[in-house]
Amino acid sequence: MTRAPFPVAPRDAPPGSRYTLAGRGAAAMEPHSIVVVSLHTPKEKVWGELIGISPAGATLRGVSLESFDEFVRQARDPEGESTGLPTLFFPMLRIERIALDERHGSVWSMADLFEQKVGCSLPAYLARFG
Repeated sequence: MTRAPFPVAPRDAPPGSRYTLAGRGAAAMEPHSIVVVSLHTPKEKVWGELIGISPAGATLRGVSLESFDEFVRQARDPEGESTGLPTLFFPMLRIERIALDERHGSVWSMADLFEQKVGCSLPAYLARFG
């Protein structure tokens, strides 16, 4: 029997949910989840939309956390040149961990901050660029 690369959404999952439940209520990563990828050699963190993950590595449309504020300023400027996010591939050898970008109590996620500052969700913003 072949296992799916990602947990399958339960039949009663709300439509349009960006997270699905896997087992004991834990959120599962699926394509289009918003994630933070921690990398080494060199050490950096990248935030963005997960496109895919395989034994070879992870592909996402994202930006370095160091550039997050600048990206938000560009996305918010109605008269400036809007930019999407580059598609990036990171080999599994460089990946330390991949974490869902989710709210923890009163601490907002990066996606929440983006939506609050720009006025639309990251997936809706990226849809403008195809």
